[in-house]
Amino acid sequence: MGSVKAGNISKNDYILFKDSPYLVTKTEFHAPGKGSAFMKCRLKSVVTSNTVEFTFKSNETVETADVESKELQFLYQDGENVVFMDPRTFDQAEVPMGLIEDKIGFLTPEMRCYVLFYQEKAIGIKLPTNVKLKVIEAQDAVAGNRVNAPKKPVIVETGMEIMAPLFVKTGDVLSISTETGEYLNRVN
Repeated sequence: MGSVKAGNISKNDYILFKDSPYLVTKTEFHAPGKGSAFMKCRLKSVVTSNTVEFTFKSNETVETADVESKELQFLYQDGENVVFMDPRTFDQAEVPMGLIEDKIGFLTPEMRCYVLFYQEKAIGIKLPTNVKLKVIEAQDAVAGNRVNAPKKPVIVETGMEIMAPLFVKTGDVLSISTETGEYLNRVN
């Protein structure tokens, strides 16, 4: 197991907190004029999916969790789990929905992504930096509404709603950032 100074913890790191693995979902570094600097972290348990907030002193040492990643293919989503398969061995891995709920809208059939494992148990996924999704529903642009790069809601093939420029139509394929969920560009 490795370690890191708390001042260097960043979003999407996996750390051990109270002897249990947690995903860092948010960090805020504070360096007050008086006193020592500290890092406020929002942590999500990979065991229970509960979220806690904790403040570390910036010079405190924090253990990192030994997380392995394997490239797997998305198969399907059932009630509480998302199922992935190794295309070489056909072994399957289930990731609990609570651990990846914010990433479900980016998964398309047969998509390859990295599944993260801690002690041989699937605890999360790492998506590509952007994905291409087809628009299945988009309202027509309203004439005259052109000030300050306006956007409209569109629904993509996975059922996720994103904000896209007014020129986007049903049938267009869009590149979308998996980090922010924002429209990047039109592909076709």
